[in-house]
Amino acid sequence: MTTGIPQSERYLRLLYSLLAYLAVPAVMGRLLVRGVKAPGYRRRWRERFGFPPFEPQTGAIWVHAVSVGEVQAAVPLIRGFLERYPRRTVVVTTTTPTGSDRVKALLGDSVCHSYLPYDLPGAVRRFLQRVDPALAVVMETELWPNLFAACHARAVPLMVVNARLSPRSFRGYRKLRPIITGPLHRAALILTQTEADAERFRALGAPVERVRTAGNLKFDQRLPEGVVEEGRGLRQGWGEERPVWVAASTHEGEEEQVVRAHRQLLTDFPEALLVLVPRHPERFGVAARVVEDAGFPVCRRSGGCQPSESAIYLADTMGELPCLFAAADVAFVGGSLVPTGGHNLLEPAALGLPVVTGPHLFNFHEISALLLEQGGALQVHSGAELGETVSHLFGDPARREPMGRKAREAVVANRGARERILESADRWLANGS
Repeated sequence: MTTGIPQSERYLRLLYSLLAYLAVPAVMGRLLVRGVKAPGYRRRWRERFGFPPFEPQTGAIWVHAVSVGEVQAAVPLIRGFLERYPRRTVVVTTTTPTGSDRVKALLGDSVCHSYLPYDLPGAVRRFLQRVDPALAVVMETELWPNLFAACHARAVPLMVVNARLSPRSFRGYRKLRPIITGPLHRAALILTQTEADAERFRALGAPVERVRTAGNLKFDQRLPEGVVEEGRGLRQGWGEERPVWVAASTHEGEEEQVVRAHRQLLTDFPEALLVLVPRHPERFGVAARVVEDAGFPVCRRSGGCQPSESAIYLADTMGELPCLFAAADVAFVGGSLVPTGGHNLLEPAALGLPVVTGPHLFNFHEISALLLEQGGALQVHSGAELGETVSHLFGDPARREPMGRKAREAVVANRGARERILESADRWLANGS
């Protein structure tokens, strides 16, 4: 037993594994239900039980990123591995179909992709036998007891990178400390986004000497090539003189507030265009009904509609958010007017847009605090306040443009996590590059 892990951890993990096996029917049922709206959840089930769809590997670099946000953050790091270790295969796992789609769109055939197996001893063992990783890299806070134990048993060094632990998550994990202690001790290195995150990991029981602060990979994301030009082309088609704002990554309960906010600002800016971008594909139809119920015609990007004469443009496609931001004057980032915890503010900030966000930001506390402090973002507390704030920004270029510049400067000043993580990985990979 690894020093620092309670003797009872083995028995707790046996109990955890039993409960995990018993939960499989319910989990599969949930996939079927989710698959009604998102068919991707009904496919590729073999991968979730440890049968990846590629040939056996030797000495791969394995990176796990749960869904779209983690994939976006991991891409600079993955590309760094591909450049630094060209003779090694990079395997990327995700949990969601949308994450899988982003891997394919951003990395194509340069990596092997599979869903992460369920945290069942047999599934994890089969997966690791097929991948045979020289290094495992887990993004953010995925602390799976059987996965970490299996990597430890095979002497696979496992790094947790871009690790974050909000005060809310810390309170939840603290209740599970007896079962979480094992994964924390089996991680070879935990590289956190901030020193506050590092202190929380140490407080949970992670070995002090294996926890370091490396910064946030999200600052290292580079804009897609040609995105500014693509955004400029979109804007020409929409009308260069009309004010445009994007409401991105909206959730249930937010579309209604955003549409009401847009109706409110149309009083002062009757030509204004709202580009509405729901977070999940299964919400595209719901958002269309919200727009229609509010009395606006539904102009859907997937149908080829051009919003030259529409007040609201429903962006019901995937992977186009950067160019939509590049075509806008102001960005609102959702998941923040409802208690979802917010989404990444850095993408519009990197494009030099003033960013507006709601009050629920516990998933992105440090990033939002930085942008608010640097003057690159504004926080609102209701849909009505959102409408007022966007209207004020539309009407005051002397305030709007410096806000966007400060947002971009904050992003540039905080880059560097990618190189620090790659340098840390060298100790396990350099001899076999």
